[in-house]
Amino acid sequence: MFTLTEAVAAAVLTYAIMIGAYFLTTRRALHMGAMALVILFDMAMPFYLVLTRDWMKRLIDNGDILSFGVWTHFGLVITLYALYIVQVQTALRLWRGGDQGSRASHHQQGKGILLVRGLVIITGAWLAQPTP
Repeated sequence: MFTLTEAVAAAVLTYAIMIGAYFLTTRRALHMGAMALVILFDMAMPFYLVLTRDWMKRLIDNGDILSFGVWTHFGLVITLYALYIVQVQTALRLWRGGDQGSRASHHQQGKGILLVRGLVIITGAWLAQPTP
């Protein structure tokens, strides 16, 4: 089990990998591999957190379920996943020989993902509580 510091550090490290992949689009295999790993990390993180944290106590007993921070973080995570879906669809279109419009769209979606994922990491770190 990761400590709070290790979990946040892992998220920041994968964010740095994502930024690197954003600028390495000419090296397609590296770009696609890095992005796939980051997306898989982001998909696995909620499962890890559910399995290692006492959510009943935190959200229900402490009443955090009604907090603005929790709902902001949740909304950002859902937004990030939606952006990932659209990004992968556009990437597949490009891979199959898409036009320049697809490339521009993919690039703009990438900027949005970088922004939203940064906010997800910030709000997640802000909401994190140390494990006992």
